[in-house]
Amino acid sequence: MDQITDESVVRLIKQLVDHYRTNISNRFIRPVLLQIQFDDVLWNQIESLTERFDQLGYQGYDIEELYRQIAALTSFVDAVRREVAPTLRYRIGNNYTDKTDKVLRDMAINNFSANLQVFAGFIYELYTKLVEIDTEAVKGKRKQPIYKQHTELDDIQEKLLQGTGDRGSGTGD
Repeated sequence: MDQITDESVVRLIKQLVDHYRTNISNRFIRPVLLQIQFDDVLWNQIESLTERFDQLGYQGYDIEELYRQIAALTSFVDAVRREVAPTLRYRIGNNYTDKTDKVLRDMAINNFSANLQVFAGFIYELYTKLVEIDTEAVKGKRKQPIYKQHTELDDIQEKLLQGTGDRGSGTGD
Protein backbone atom coordinates (compact mmCIF):
# COMPACT_ATOMS: atom_id res chain seq x y z
CA MET A 1 0.00 0.00 0.00
CA ASP A 2 1.25 3.47 -0.84
CA GLN A 3 1.75 6.20 1.70
CA ILE A 4 -1.50 7.44 3.21
CA THR A 5 -2.15 11.07 2.42
CA ASP A 6 -5.91 11.00 3.03
CA GLU A 7 -6.95 14.42 4.35
CA SER A 8 -9.16 12.98 7.08
CA VAL A 9 -6.27 10.85 8.40
CA VAL A 10 -3.89 13.82 8.40
CA ARG A 11 -6.55 15.95 10.16
CA LEU A 12 -7.13 13.24 12.80
CA ILE A 13 -3.41 12.87 13.42
CA LYS A 14 -3.07 16.64 13.78
CA GLN A 15 -5.93 16.75 16.31
CA LEU A 16 -4.45 13.83 18.22
CA VAL A 17 -0.97 15.40 18.28
CA ASP A 18 -2.25 18.85 19.28
CA HIS A 19 -4.32 17.36 22.08
CA TYR A 20 -1.38 15.26 23.28
CA ARG A 21 1.00 18.21 23.37
CA THR A 22 -1.47 20.58 25.03
CA ASN A 23 -3.41 18.37 27.44
CA ILE A 24 -1.56 15.12 28.02
CA SER A 25 2.16 15.82 27.81
CA ASN A 26 2.25 19.45 28.90
CA ARG A 27 4.92 21.01 31.10
CA PHE A 28 3.10 20.04 34.30
CA ILE A 29 2.32 16.43 33.48
CA ARG A 30 5.23 15.38 31.26
CA PRO A 31 7.67 14.76 34.17
CA VAL A 32 5.19 12.30 35.70
CA LEU A 33 4.59 10.56 32.35
CA LEU A 34 8.31 10.04 31.88
CA GLN A 35 8.32 7.94 35.06
CA ILE A 36 6.21 5.24 33.38
CA GLN A 37 8.33 2.16 32.75
CA PHE A 38 8.11 1.62 29.00
CA ASP A 39 10.78 0.22 26.77
CA ASP A 40 12.53 2.54 24.34
CA VAL A 41 10.71 1.06 21.35
CA LEU A 42 7.34 2.10 22.76
CA TRP A 43 8.49 5.63 23.59
CA ASN A 44 10.05 5.92 20.13
CA GLN A 45 6.76 4.90 18.51
CA ILE A 46 4.89 7.54 20.52
CA GLU A 47 7.46 10.23 19.83
CA SER A 48 7.70 9.43 16.12
CA LEU A 49 4.03 10.34 15.77
CA THR A 50 3.66 13.12 18.35
CA GLU A 51 6.96 14.91 17.83
CA ARG A 52 7.54 14.47 14.10
CA PHE A 53 4.02 15.05 12.85
CA ASP A 54 4.97 18.10 10.79
CA GLN A 55 7.69 16.22 8.90
CA LEU A 56 5.62 13.12 8.21
CA GLY A 57 2.45 14.91 7.15
CA TYR A 58 3.94 16.09 3.88
CA GLN A 59 5.35 12.71 2.88
CA GLY A 60 2.34 10.68 3.83
CA TYR A 61 2.10 7.94 6.44
CA ASP A 62 2.93 4.27 6.20
CA ILE A 63 -0.16 2.37 7.38
CA GLU A 64 1.84 -0.37 9.06
CA GLU A 65 3.86 2.21 10.99
CA LEU A 66 0.64 3.99 11.98
CA TYR A 67 -0.77 0.73 13.34
CA ARG A 68 2.38 0.25 15.44
CA GLN A 69 2.12 3.82 16.70
CA ILE A 70 -1.57 3.34 17.53
CA ALA A 71 -0.70 0.16 19.45
CA ALA A 72 1.98 2.09 21.37
CA LEU A 73 -0.40 4.95 22.12
CA THR A 74 -3.02 2.45 23.28
CA SER A 75 -0.52 0.86 25.68
CA PHE A 76 0.41 4.35 26.85
CA VAL A 77 -3.23 5.31 27.55
CA ASP A 78 -3.83 2.01 29.34
CA ALA A 79 -0.75 2.46 31.55
CA VAL A 80 -1.50 6.12 32.27
CA ARG A 81 -5.04 5.23 33.36
CA ARG A 82 -3.71 2.63 35.78
CA GLU A 83 -0.46 4.19 37.00
CA VAL A 84 -0.71 7.96 36.63
CA ALA A 85 -4.26 9.26 36.68
CA PRO A 86 -5.21 8.00 40.17
CA THR A 87 -2.18 9.65 41.84
CA LEU A 88 -1.43 12.53 39.47
CA ARG A 89 -2.17 15.29 42.00
CA TYR A 90 0.32 13.87 44.50
CA ARG A 91 2.99 13.10 41.94
CA ILE A 92 3.09 16.61 40.49
CA GLY A 93 3.58 18.26 43.83
CA ASN A 94 2.87 21.80 44.85
CA ASN A 95 6.15 23.59 44.16
CA TYR A 96 4.74 26.40 42.02
CA THR A 97 4.96 29.84 43.55
CA ASP A 98 3.59 31.81 40.61
CA LYS A 99 -0.19 32.11 40.95
CA THR A 100 -0.74 31.65 37.21
CA ASP A 101 1.34 28.46 37.20
CA LYS A 102 -0.61 27.13 40.16
CA VAL A 103 -3.93 27.77 38.39
CA LEU A 104 -2.68 26.17 35.15
CA ARG A 105 -1.30 23.20 37.07
CA ASP A 106 -4.61 22.71 38.88
CA MET A 107 -6.47 22.89 35.56
CA ALA A 108 -4.12 20.30 34.04
CA ILE A 109 -4.66 17.97 37.00
CA ASN A 110 -8.42 18.45 37.32
CA ASN A 111 -9.06 17.90 33.61
CA PHE A 112 -6.50 15.16 33.04
CA SER A 113 -8.83 12.14 33.13
CA ALA A 114 -11.30 13.80 30.76
CA ASN A 115 -8.44 14.89 28.48
CA LEU A 116 -7.04 11.36 28.50
CA GLN A 117 -10.45 10.05 27.46
CA VAL A 118 -10.63 12.57 24.59
CA PHE A 119 -7.12 11.49 23.55
CA ALA A 120 -8.18 7.83 23.60
CA GLY A 121 -11.16 8.79 21.44
CA PHE A 122 -8.88 10.44 18.87
CA ILE A 123 -6.69 7.32 18.78
CA TYR A 124 -9.71 5.08 18.28
CA GLU A 125 -11.15 7.34 15.59
CA LEU A 126 -7.83 7.25 13.74
CA TYR A 127 -7.71 3.47 14.09
CA THR A 128 -11.21 2.99 12.67
CA LYS A 129 -10.43 5.32 9.75
CA LEU A 130 -7.26 3.33 8.97
CA VAL A 131 -9.18 0.05 9.17
CA GLU A 132 -11.68 1.48 6.69
CA ILE A 133 -8.90 2.52 4.28
CA ASP A 134 -7.04 -0.75 4.82
CA THR A 135 -10.13 -2.87 4.18
CA GLU A 136 -11.04 -0.88 1.07
CA ALA A 137 -7.49 -1.29 -0.30
CA VAL A 138 -7.69 -5.10 -0.26
CA LYS A 139 -11.27 -5.41 -1.49
CA GLY A 140 -11.40 -7.87 -4.39
CA LYS A 141 -7.85 -9.06 -3.69
CA ARG A 142 -6.81 -12.26 -2.00
CA LYS A 143 -5.16 -10.39 0.83
CA GLN A 144 -5.89 -9.74 4.45
CA PRO A 145 -6.04 -6.15 5.66
CA ILE A 146 -2.84 -5.16 7.45
CA TYR A 147 -4.60 -4.52 10.77
CA LYS A 148 -5.55 -8.21 11.00
CA GLN A 149 -1.85 -9.08 10.96
CA HIS A 150 -1.21 -7.08 14.17
CA THR A 151 -2.40 -9.04 17.21
CA GLU A 152 -1.53 -6.10 19.47
CA LEU A 153 -4.55 -4.33 17.95
CA ASP A 154 -7.03 -7.09 18.87
CA ASP A 155 -8.25 -5.46 22.09
CA ILE A 156 -7.83 -1.83 21.08
CA GLN A 157 -11.53 -1.00 21.32
CA GLU A 158 -11.75 -2.39 24.86
CA LYS A 159 -8.61 -0.56 26.01
CA LEU A 160 -9.40 2.80 24.47
CA LEU A 161 -13.12 3.03 25.10
CA GLN A 162 -13.22 1.61 28.64
CA GLY A 163 -15.31 3.66 30.97
CA THR A 164 -17.01 5.70 28.25
CA GLY A 165 -20.10 3.56 27.79
CA ASP A 166 -19.37 3.78 24.04
CA ARG A 167 -18.35 0.52 22.49
CA GLY A 168 -18.47 1.80 18.93
CA SER A 169 -19.57 -0.20 15.97
CA GLY A 170 -16.45 -2.33 15.83
CA THR A 171 -14.24 -3.00 12.88
CA GLY A 172 -16.36 -5.49 11.06
CA ASP A 173 -14.67 -8.52 12.58
